[in-house]
Amino acid sequence: MTKTLPSDLEIAQSTPMRPIAEIAAQLGIDEAYLLPYGRNVAKVDPAVAEAQAGRQPGKYIVVTAITPTPLGEGKTTTAVGLAQGLKHLDKTSVLTLRQPSMGPTFGIKGGAAGAGYSQVLPMETLNLHLTGDFHAVTAAHNMLAALIDNHIYHGNKLDLEPAEVQWRRVMDVNDRALRNVVIGLGSKGDGVPRQSGFDITAASEVMTTLALATSADDLRARLGRIVIGRNRSKQFVTAEDLGAAGAMAVILKDAVWPNLLQTTENTPVLIHCGPFGNIATGNSSVIADQVGLKTAQYVITEAGFGADMGAERFFNIKCRVGNAVPAAAVLVVTVRALKAHSGRFRIVPGKPLPGDMLAENPDDVRAGADNLRKHIEIVQGFGVQPVVAINAFPTDFASEHDAIVEIAQQCGVRSAVSTHVMDGGKGAVALAEQVVLAAEEAPQFKYTYALEMPLEDKIAAVATEVYGAADVSYSPAAATALRQFSKAGYGDLPVVIAKTHLSVSSDPKRKGAPTGWTLPVREVRLAAGAGYVYAIAGDMRTMPGLGASPAAERIDLDAEGRIVGLF
Repeated sequence: MTKTLPSDLEIAQSTPMRPIAEIAAQLGIDEAYLLPYGRNVAKVDPAVAEAQAGRQPGKYIVVTAITPTPLGEGKTTTAVGLAQGLKHLDKTSVLTLRQPSMGPTFGIKGGAAGAGYSQVLPMETLNLHLTGDFHAVTAAHNMLAALIDNHIYHGNKLDLEPAEVQWRRVMDVNDRALRNVVIGLGSKGDGVPRQSGFDITAASEVMTTLALATSADDLRARLGRIVIGRNRSKQFVTAEDLGAAGAMAVILKDAVWPNLLQTTENTPVLIHCGPFGNIATGNSSVIADQVGLKTAQYVITEAGFGADMGAERFFNIKCRVGNAVPAAAVLVVTVRALKAHSGRFRIVPGKPLPGDMLAENPDDVRAGADNLRKHIEIVQGFGVQPVVAINAFPTDFASEHDAIVEIAQQCGVRSAVSTHVMDGGKGAVALAEQVVLAAEEAPQFKYTYALEMPLEDKIAAVATEVYGAADVSYSPAAATALRQFSKAGYGDLPVVIAKTHLSVSSDPKRKGAPTGWTLPVREVRLAAGAGYVYAIAGDMRTMPGLGASPAAERIDLDAEGRIVGLF
């Protein structure tokens, strides 16, 4: 008989939390390094890592996944379960995660606190504002936007070309009507009219800049390097040129500190930043990981989407910036995702899974196994040992789990079935045991490319060695931009490729592990503050829209003032 779970919100609201100082004490963090925020959250002074400078760093574990379905395969809840499982093995760990954006929370995806008995608490606080870091990023970003238009209005001494201004505005709400707007309309005193638009806050370069900063001083320097556009002489103009970086740093002063929360089994969690997984790094902050590596035996962090996306950027960018070597990777897989990669089923968000997909059929699992094999290959390509984590659903069958275990064995990697959603930490003990074993092996970590390589060669290296593409093609505009960036001194930056997360390729309809395809780069942009160049392959939406029945319509307060409808 299938065990029936209460809702995630019901579990979260009925789970006792420990005082946040006790959670910090598990990591040896004294209250002097805490800035309490309400009863169950505290900001942590990054200086605690410096105070532990002589301590041997903990084991660095990244949680990634195979190519997900539109529903996601449970990386966050698996990461939470793993942290709880390590506690059952008497290991100290800290989980470092991105903060959820309220756009998806009120849209169709819901929150990102985990699920069932493997969640981050307080769940409502995490999904709704937390300590206001997202609002600080929004304010800093829009401060720069306001100063740009004010500068143009008051004479434009920097000779900015309005059509070349690339800095849009942001907000943490899904609103498709604001994707493209005209600003400055009205009387002469209302500004200079020009076309612009809004992105969601998670897509802000300020968000990724904060996530990749190693200190407050580094953040200040990075903010100054943000390129806002070009002048009429085609030279790049920065936030420092405009005199805006100092004010932005002041707005972000408190946002530099990570936020300490706890899991449903009272293990420590550091929540910090929330960069977009498509056009940005899709990883939580370097600073949070630095704190964790100096205070715990194991640091578990999650990278967005599949190993071709978030994990690639974790390895090539975040590990390079943080000067950290990963000990192992957890590769989350589900029965439903492998069945989807068989090409026999179509999953539509908001609609029930196809009936045939829920029938016992290990052959359908095997038919989609090429995608799992490809992601194992991607992780191993970085010299890191993957552990396949089978995120078990109540609708799965043992024969289907056995098929995944068999595939992992054929690839020579460890695996474990994890029932953390239903059973909490005890359901993830087998996974934790395999991760501990994998982390004991000496990693042969390596990057995909050297920073000295030309930008085109770095893009080609990721496309061919990670994705499995045969070639890369560039639009004339993209090729011109790459030449301009290199000439301006940005050629030694790492690269991010913005593509679909629904396929290893650039075509969301191609499942499994496609080969022989060409990556089409239609546009290349510069994120000089964050510290990378990103190539856009396909149509990337940086401002999501709301569905026909958004979650916002069902979220409310009950008669006792408790939040209802959040998931």
